Amino acid sequence: MSPSARSKVAPSGRSNDPPVLILTSLAAGPKHGHALLLDIEAFAGVRLGPGTLYGAIGRLEERGLIEAAGPDGRTRPYLLTTSGRDLLEATLAELRTIVDEGTRRLSRASQLASLGGEA
Repeated sequence: MSPSARSKVAPSGRSNDPPVLILTSLAAGPKHGHALLLDIEAFAGVRLGPGTLYGAIGRLEERGLIEAAGPDGRTRPYLLTTSGRDLLEATLAELRTIVDEGTRRLSRASQLASLGGEA
């Protein structure tokens, strides 16, 4: 989708889900909060607020999906746990299934439209 088309569509679904974005960022290696914000904005085009980020980090830690890799502080890095990696893999597979089905349906609709049929 082009950036202009993307900006006309209201964000929805799991692509903007803070926990998924955080797990995806941490899949590349440990990061502290500010580095997570920058990375998520770079790869997803989503700007999370600090409250959203740290609230999600707390819930992910409570669930054992991420863990702190150092002492408390501004640059405390977080890393993905095995459970977090497993959940991310399952979530991405689910999203891939939805993307594949949506792509197939769009292709069929385009083919029907080019033949003059209803989509």
